[in-house]
Amino acid sequence: MAEKDKYADEIMSDEELDGVAGGYANEMADDSQFLNVLLRGRPGQCDRYGQWRAPYNGEEIENAWKSVGVECVTKSAFYGNIYKINGKEVSQQKAWEHAEQVVGKHLERSDWDW
Repeated sequence: MAEKDKYADEIMSDEELDGVAGGYANEMADDSQFLNVLLRGRPGQCDRYGQWRAPYNGEEIENAWKSVGVECVTKSAFYGNIYKINGKEVSQQKAWEHAEQVVGKHLERSDWDW
């Protein structure tokens, strides 16, 4: 058995690796900034938070997600957030795409990441 095959079941997917690299504080900050712009003028709009304040405002960010049909759960600093649509776990990117579809607006990162 080749050395790389020996650890095949331990290899992380790109989505899992993104969660580790970003961590939940960064994810939550990005979520708050994205949702703040996407939901501007709509019920559920949350404030914009940086990575240091976002974890303290998780309930507000989770409620913003709920307003577009996404369940967001903070699991841990290592694994990042868990996003679910209709009970199915999805990546942060898929959650963003879903939210854009619900609202009927597409955002480029430069529209909200400032």
